Amino acid sequence: MGKNQFGKQGWTPDRIGNLNGKTYLITGTTSGTGTEAARILLSKGAKVVMLNRNAQKSKDVIATFKQELGNNIDVSSIVMDLGEQASVKKAAAEVLEKIDRIDALMCNAAIAQVPSRKLTVDGWESQMGVNYFGHFTLQALLYPLIEKSKGRIVTVGSMGYDMGLKTIKFDDLNWEKDYTPNNAYSQSKLAQIMTIYELQNRLEKAGKTVVKSYACHPGSSRTNLINTSGGFMMKVIFGLMKLSPLTQPAENGAYPELMCATEENLDQKAFYGPTGRSNWVGPVGAHHIEPHAKDKAIAKRLWELSEQETGVKWEF
Repeated sequence: MGKNQFGKQGWTPDRIGNLNGKTYLITGTTSGTGTEAARILLSKGAKVVMLNRNAQKSKDVIATFKQELGNNIDVSSIVMDLGEQASVKKAAAEVLEKIDRIDALMCNAAIAQVPSRKLTVDGWESQMGVNYFGHFTLQALLYPLIEKSKGRIVTVGSMGYDMGLKTIKFDDLNWEKDYTPNNAYSQSKLAQIMTIYELQNRLEKAGKTVVKSYACHPGSSRTNLINTSGGFMMKVIFGLMKLSPLTQPAENGAYPELMCATEENLDQKAFYGPTGRSNWVGPVGAHHIEPHAKDKAIAKRLWELSEQETGVKWEF
């Protein structure tokens, strides 16, 4: 990809100025990169609205933030379970009622490596249901306010997009055959990333280029993601990996999404993350994305399917 536009150190949060008056919505802030992203935005004076499944964990995180950053921070939380479309719709309605601008919607929450096939209440394979369909609906419902705010949509994908089948399994979206935790996770992450580039195409066609959308990934960060949903072997492997130089602290894992949420003049067509070894660690910047993630025919078909499956239409 050539030289990092942010120099040898790559992008760091030192580049973020004063964020007073700006509002950021983040999904999945009770641990890992989501917590770190929220903390850094709050430390710069932003208002942060956290969207989490667990109300008690949200309260605990807010208490911690206030201990660290003082009682004057503007942080609140709304309960939302990405695995239930009804919950996503309710949360989106609450957001639209309570806040008047969105500078960036940061789609950070995820479940990963679910050991045996599970379905969400809406009948989708759980990783696709949570990581992809949950966020698809949330983005669509909040889009009008994001547009009004000239805001951004940031999707936190994963290098997993380049594992598994490397396409969308349209004939068996819910893995009734051949389920593996990794293939299903990879598909959900590929779908998330694909849809960002498809959104860019649709916004361009509609002449709605005030909304910027970005795809990024955290690299290999020391978070609880695998511990929360992964099977025993994945936990053991990841436990060992955490001790190796191939992982980085969760804070570093938050840098790509923070950059996409705040940095001016980023190329939307790029893919952002660590630029070091295998894109797992290293200075944050733009790096190569494989062509299958930008397959226009697949992305268009996925978008149409998603509107049909969720019953939610984007209003451009």
